[in-house]
Amino acid sequence: MTFLKGGVHPGDSKELTRHLPIETPPLPETVDILLLQHFGAPCKPLVDKKAKVNEGDLIGEVSAGLGANIHASVTGTVKSIDISSHPVSVSCPSVIIQTDKEAEPKKYERSEWKNLPAEELRKRVKHAGIVGLGGAGFPTHIKLSPPPEAKVDTLVINGVECEPYLTTDHRLMIEHPDEIIEGARIILAILGIKKCHIGIEANKMDAVEVMRKAAAEKGGSDVEIVVDALKVKYPQGSEKQLIESVTGRRVPGFALPFDVGVVVQNTATTKAIYDAVVFNKPLYEKVITVSGKGIRRPANLRVRIGTRLRDIVDYLGGTKPELAKIVFGGPMTGFSVSTLDIPVTKTTSGVLFLTEDEIDTRPHSHCIRCGWCVEACPMGLQPNEIGIYVEAGRAKDTAPFGLFECFECGCCAYVCPAKRPLVQFIRLAKMKARK
Repeated sequence: MTFLKGGVHPGDSKELTRHLPIETPPLPETVDILLLQHFGAPCKPLVDKKAKVNEGDLIGEVSAGLGANIHASVTGTVKSIDISSHPVSVSCPSVIIQTDKEAEPKKYERSEWKNLPAEELRKRVKHAGIVGLGGAGFPTHIKLSPPPEAKVDTLVINGVECEPYLTTDHRLMIEHPDEIIEGARIILAILGIKKCHIGIEANKMDAVEVMRKAAAEKGGSDVEIVVDALKVKYPQGSEKQLIESVTGRRVPGFALPFDVGVVVQNTATTKAIYDAVVFNKPLYEKVITVSGKGIRRPANLRVRIGTRLRDIVDYLGGTKPELAKIVFGGPMTGFSVSTLDIPVTKTTSGVLFLTEDEIDTRPHSHCIRCGWCVEACPMGLQPNEIGIYVEAGRAKDTAPFGLFECFECGCCAYVCPAKRPLVQFIRLAKMKARK
């Protein structure tokens, strides 16, 4: 079970953390909660300096347009409303909270959801501020509101986690299978459908077995939940490629999954939906993988949103002298950062501390017209031409080569023998074309 066009097979490097249970570090002295953690406009702060806030309190919301609520991840005092470093957008507004270490952890009580209408379930998801935790950050309540003409009949849960190094979804499936299955049932109830596929790559057969057992025991007879073991190929976890692998349906260019009757949700997002609906718990903590040969102790951590990278590094014993690069996210789609003062956001899937032998620092050269990037592209685009046009100062003319269908998976740059920074060329072309 896989998609037909393109794809690559990078070394996964997951052995560093796949066997490590999720652990919870102590609360940091302060949290730096960015007000842009989603696709859309930044939230407006709802608190002022010196205000007292409790864990789970609403501190930011978007009044119009796309966005998602943001909540306090700790109990404490608002230290300042500031501008902070952002892993992708360089900087954005933030709320900095001084943690009250003496405060009692907030407790949540389970509530029954099965008799609630779909609209009430969707409201709980919206109030919790849930976004796509696979990295895109699209507001989940919007995704769970497809237009009636879409005729959605299938839910696909994305447990693929094809990005090298990252193992958070793997550990969530191993440690919280029942919650993920119940989260899938909640999504099915919201969408008013009965069929669900959970796609997991075959290099995680322990997770496949655990999830199949949970689906058999907790899935129920009123819905159909199938766990599929997929061929190991990057980017198997991309929405359109996963839909093709699991259902055989191909999403046309510029179309969305609901156009072929499918809604896709990430495994971690499904667990967050369970927490929101069953316990009325907002999304203010995140499981991330901290890996690479440049960190003294790799780990899978459950951290509060707003925890600075510096606090995580201190907890794990610091970095090694051989450290060469820090990457927010995975090596294929992540962003290199230059400071430890960047905080974890809802979409942070991992942080990598890479040494010289884990990266390639050779300078790139001219395109040699080998066509490898065209063969590797899962969308059938022409990354080579986009790169050449960008270098020639003609970025605005690259749309015919599929510029806006590219989801920046990095397959083209990975296979390029000339080491051309094709993803960076594409991002630059998109920016200039939009202008």
